[in-house]
Amino acid sequence: MGEREADLLLVERVQSGDREAFGLLVGKYQRKLLRLVMRLVRDPAEAEDVVQEAFIKAYRALPNFRGESAFYTWLYRIGVNTAKNWLLAHGRRLPAMSEVGDEEMEGIEDTALLRDDTTPEGVLMSRQIGAAVQAAVEALPEDLRIAITLREIEGLSYEEIATVMNCPIGTVRSRIFRAREAIAARLRPMLDTAPHRRW
Repeated sequence: MGEREADLLLVERVQSGDREAFGLLVGKYQRKLLRLVMRLVRDPAEAEDVVQEAFIKAYRALPNFRGESAFYTWLYRIGVNTAKNWLLAHGRRLPAMSEVGDEEMEGIEDTALLRDDTTPEGVLMSRQIGAAVQAAVEALPEDLRIAITLREIEGLSYEEIATVMNCPIGTVRSRIFRAREAIAARLRPMLDTAPHRRW
């Protein structure tokens, strides 16, 4: 049985009145949802409150869940919307970037970085790169940050991200492309990479 089917069985148990089944879903997705919300809210205590609110909303909405999307896609959408509402209520909402269109923007060369991470210099370089990536992600506009986080951290497919973000798949591709370009621009000086290459 796949993960989606297992989640659906738990959802059906919740819909039949089994509260413990919802506890299992919370246990399964709480850390993932907190990690996602932390990238948006950036305050650990507030992020925990947002996640708790998102789970309460999910529990209340669960009778209407029909399994048309995976449970975690549905839950992440609730989490993202709850975080956006929190940002708006606290005057911290970042402006969304204008859309670039639905053209395919994913022609990326996947070249590996071959560095020796076992030397002190390699360890230091890895930490510096990690810090630069983190800073670059945090500096992204909200829509780009959500898209890249869902893709690279949570491992969602483009279709799932489109569902979570309530936008066309072409918009998702555009946002992820632009997020990767912005991150690459921050890393180029550290990696001595030519301007026309991403890494």
